[in-house]
Amino acid sequence: MGEILDILSDALWDSVRVFPFLFLMYVLIELLERRTAVTRQSNVLRGGLAPLLGAATGIIPQCGFSVMAAKLYDRRLIRTGTLLSVFIATSDEAIVLLLTAGDGSKAFSVMPLVAILFVTATGAGYLCNALLRREKLAELGEGESVHGTRCGHDHEEDGALRRYLVHPLLHALEIFAYILAVNLAFGFAMHYASDAISAFLQGGYWFQPLVAAAVGLIPNCAASVLVSQAYVLGGLSFGGLVAGVCANAGLGFLLLFKNAKKIGRTFAVLAVMYAVGVAAGYLVLGGMQLFAPA
Repeated sequence: MGEILDILSDALWDSVRVFPFLFLMYVLIELLERRTAVTRQSNVLRGGLAPLLGAATGIIPQCGFSVMAAKLYDRRLIRTGTLLSVFIATSDEAIVLLLTAGDGSKAFSVMPLVAILFVTATGAGYLCNALLRREKLAELGEGESVHGTRCGHDHEEDGALRRYLVHPLLHALEIFAYILAVNLAFGFAMHYASDAISAFLQGGYWFQPLVAAAVGLIPNCAASVLVSQAYVLGGLSFGGLVAGVCANAGLGFLLLFKNAKKIGRTFAVLAVMYAVGVAAGYLVLGGMQLFAPA
């Protein structure tokens, strides 16, 4: 019974701590869709610095930013490269765990990990945006809103309180319920299969990036914990850690998978994340072998 309560409480906490980001994200969407004076003066979400800023945001150890990026991308308010920069840089629980786990002997890995995540995320973001330079974003005129077609309610008739507080709150609660349900499902699955996954991670040295990146794709905070803990306990190389963390986007993929009409696009992003994670992991392993003392 205690284990079940722990799973329930962990799933609830993982969902609750994302809720403020969901609410702020929907407020931001309302502002962007109405082209307020603030958003008319700044185009940072779409401009040349977007991947760089996305990577810097993703580095912050909080999976809520990947959720925000996923929803903005789903509304076509940011480019694919910007989304990838946030997703790849997202470390979720990894950095905190490395700083606090055990005797702290793995804390030295934090700065190299952060640097690798930032460089990889920024580079992948700019490359993707360059390749998809003709990607079309939502073009919304003054006062136009997509909420009216999505939820069946004309927000233009509402006052500022309902527009920027009530409706964002209702949308955030809707997504919160979805995330909670998925967290519960993955929580039980990860709890009863954690030993098998840990053994899976500890496969052959040169296979670790392939395995760790696959585990990192699991859209749950437990994935980064498993990868990081395997590294802390010596069962995973630093290259495997890099692969797993690069591929991990926290809860961001849950928001993308919610849009069934764009499932092909979501799997494409998933494939790119896996490929980038594996490539980064092998580059690190190769560098470690090259510069290892004879």
